[in-house]
Amino acid sequence: MADETRRRISSPNVPEPPPGTFSRAIQVGNQLFVAGMTANSPTGVDGGDSMYDQTRAVFTKIAHLVEAAGGTMNDIVKMTGFITDIKRREDYLRARRDYFTADPPASTLVEVTALAAPGLLIEVEVLAIIGSSRTRTAGVSRARKSARAGASGRGRARRRGRRQ
Repeated sequence: MADETRRRISSPNVPEPPPGTFSRAIQVGNQLFVAGMTANSPTGVDGGDSMYDQTRAVFTKIAHLVEAAGGTMNDIVKMTGFITDIKRREDYLRARRDYFTADPPASTLVEVTALAAPGLLIEVEVLAIIGSSRTRTAGVSRARKSARAGASGRGRARRRGRRQ
């Protein structure tokens, strides 16, 4: 049975929030829940007023946390993005593409009026299933074989049923 222990994930490349406020990432078994990440940093807002650069800063932080949990960006299965100007979504999408080499995760993008600090343009939270990208092909093949076997079995039963 898989280890279902709840543990906090951190990375030296991602500043920790103030104690007692929230966790950047929590892992339970192979599931990793990453809190909303922004381009906020100890020196200001990484990426300035650029949606593209802020998005890259956000996904870099997310990558550090997913890797600290033993995964890759392709293990992310669900993503929710919050942006302050929906007209700039193409910059967000362009930056996001650089971080995924497999099928992109199921995603929602929502426009909001503001984020937690002035100057922030983007916030992203994700759910990753650690190790899922390594088993994708085998799982798809098994599912297809099973579906074909089930379909052919049902077809035989129907044909037999007609003869009776």
